[in-house]
This record gives sequence, C-alpha cells and structure tokens, in this order.
Amino acid sequence: MINLEKYNDQPEFKAALKEMFSSLDESVLNNPRYASILDKIVEPDRILTFDIKWKDDQGNVRMNKGYRVQYNNVNGVYKGGLRFHPTVNVSILKLLGFEQIFKNYLTTLPMGGAKGGSDFDPKGKSDAEVIRFCEAFMKELYPYIGVDKDVPAGDIGVGAREIRAMYEAYKKYSGKSDCSLTGKPLDLGGSLCRTEATGFGVTYFALEALKAYKNTDLKGKKVIVSGSGNVALYCLKKVTELGGKVIAMNDSSNAIYVPNGIDFEVLRALKEDRRGRIKEYKDLVKDEVVVMNSKDIWGIKCDVAFPCATQFELDENDADKLIANGCIGVFEGANMPCTLEAAMKFINHKVIYSPGKASNAGGVAVSGLEIEQNKKGEKWSFEEVDNKLKGIMATIFRNCYNTAKDLNDEYNLIKGANNYAFIGIAEKMLKR
Repeated sequence: MINLEKYNDQPEFKAALKEMFSSLDESVLNNPRYASILDKIVEPDRILTFDIKWKDDQGNVRMNKGYRVQYNNVNGVYKGGLRFHPTVNVSILKLLGFEQIFKNYLTTLPMGGAKGGSDFDPKGKSDAEVIRFCEAFMKELYPYIGVDKDVPAGDIGVGAREIRAMYEAYKKYSGKSDCSLTGKPLDLGGSLCRTEATGFGVTYFALEALKAYKNTDLKGKKVIVSGSGNVALYCLKKVTELGGKVIAMNDSSNAIYVPNGIDFEVLRALKEDRRGRIKEYKDLVKDEVVVMNSKDIWGIKCDVAFPCATQFELDENDADKLIANGCIGVFEGANMPCTLEAAMKFINHKVIYSPGKASNAGGVAVSGLEIEQNKKGEKWSFEEVDNKLKGIMATIFRNCYNTAKDLNDEYNLIKGANNYAFIGIAEKMLKR
C-alpha cells in the first residue's frame, strides 16, 4: 500500500492518492501482478519546471514559474490542460495530472495523462500582457510538446485567447504546424463543440445516471451549477435545453439565486464579453435575483447539483445541506470539486455522485477528437462531434456503473471509475 504520509507537503496530491487507493478493491490491491505498479503509478515520468520572463505594459520585466507534469503515457501521448492561476503549484498539478491518467483512459481514446501551467494570473492584465506572457511561456515549453509527444489544452485561466497566442508562438519557435495544442480556434484547426464539450459532457453523464438509478431525467428539475466559467456556462445551456431550470450559480465572490432560472445568453455575455462579476447579472434582467455569498450556494434547495468551479469547493457540511434538501444527484464538472468526505456522504445516503474523472471527461474527449480530425485533415460538423461526445459519455457511465455493481457497491461510482481505469492502466504498464 502507498505511504500517504510521504506526501504531507503536497496536500492536494495526497488527497487524490487517498481517493484512488481507498477505493480500489482488495482483489486489486492484493493482486501480486500489480505490486510493482502501485509505486510506479503514483510518480510522474517527469516534472518540467522553468522560469518565465515577460514584460508588462510599462516595460517592466516580470517573472513567473511555469510547469509541465508529464505523468504517464502508457495509454498514448501525454494529454492534459494548462492552468494559469496564482494557486498553481506542483501539488495541484500532480493531483490534476494523476487524475488525468485515468480520466483519459475512461474516454477509450489513446491519450496519456499530463497537466501544466503557471502561477500567472490573467485577471487584471491587458490583452497585450497576456499575449506576451503566453509567448514567453511557450518559448520555454515548446521543445517538450508535439502531436506525437505531448498535447496540452486549456484549463482555468486558459481560454481561446491564450491558446491562440500559445499556438502561434509554438509554430514560430518550432517551425511546425502539427496538433501540438487542442482547444484551438476554428481557423487554426480547432474542433466544433470543443468550447461546449465539458459542460455538455457532464450533463450527458447526468442523464445516463439519472435514468439508470432513478428512471428520470432533467425535465422539471431545479438545478444548481457552481462556477460561471466555460464548464458551468455550457452545463447551464444544456440543462436548460433538456428541460431543467438552473436556479443558482456563483463565482469566487458571490452567488446568485434566480427562482425563474438563469438566462444562458445574458450570463454568457456578462462573463465572456464583458468579463464581469456574477452579481452584475441582477442589473441585466427583470427577474427576481438574490445575491449572496459564493459559498452559500449549496444551501439552496435543488434536485440536482453540478459543482463546476474548482477543486475541493464542496465539503461535508455542504453535502449535509444538499442531502437534507432532497438533492438526488451530484455530478462533478470540475476536477475533484467535492472533498472525499463529502463524496462518501453522498454515496452513503444513496445520492447519485459522479467523480470528475468520469463525468467531466467530455472536454478531453473532444480534444482527442480534435487530434483525430487534424491528423486526418478533416473537419467534422458540430452535430457529428456532439453525437460522438454523447456516445463517449454514455460508455464512461456504463463502464463505471457496471464495475460498481460487480463490486456490490452500486452507488459508488468512485469505486466503479477507479477500479475500471486502474486495472486498464496497470495492465498496459505490465505489457510495456
């Protein structure tokens, strides 16, 4: 068994290891075939660390740290997002990269696990400053990535603007135009439905789960979606299209409660076009809008919840509130937004709970489809990509659900996802 105390100085990563190894069945943990795998799988193949020097608009040289954790490529090229946020550090990137190994395996596409980013904060920076930073970041990273090596994508703080700047810099420094990044704008070879993929994907997963466990769907359901970034916005859109009503969302400062349902187009324009704060939604609509503290979102009565903001945003006290208010399903759109204690409360109370490695895999799945399109020189329609995404999410749910049932723990999709993916990766590592 893994010695978790070894990682006390990396609390986020330690939490990911605890979630994985506490859920593996005894038949896996005690299988002599996997004895050598347990120690190998927890450490990345390599961690790249570099300084990034860039100039602000006043001509001052600024410095940030950059990272790329290339975790495990037994299932294919390293694949995982780049995050630009002040909280980025090795512990968080190891957490995300470790999760990515198994998430990517669940998609059934040939992708290994990786993660990267910087402690650079795009908020408050001009477009010119962000672009200069992206160019400087890619100047350090480009030798280590490529379509047959490592294919990064976006994550928190890295959207279309940043991907465009980094891809242009990659082409400049490498002299190549291969699919070295995904999530690219359409004119640079990006895929339709990539922007929507994670938010749509978690919703498709929820549909499969609600049908299997409760013989219901999202029609008429009152829904909470935490966050207001890309994942949350397109979860809002798809839930609304499927007949649900998203009554509350938040950002890092505030939450809004809108009994009549939040309007996707209004919120999208506020967050993407104006880069405004969610409390400003109240000034843009005639509906009743209650502004509250961001954390209070979990105390609002709902049928279904989608935590789509950031890691560990929902703790066991929040879980108690959702359970008491009759919530029947919690589906992770972010990476590990629920603490393990919260997740186990949901499972023990037979609230449908999906770990992010399963339910938020839609984004990386469509990234994999983007690589396939680029390699073939093809451009698939939105409907074609969306249908492939639906199929992938249905397959992920089915594999996790069937594994959980086989382990006599039907509501424990953590067990289902982790045992299915761990065995698949371990078997590939044994054959290497």
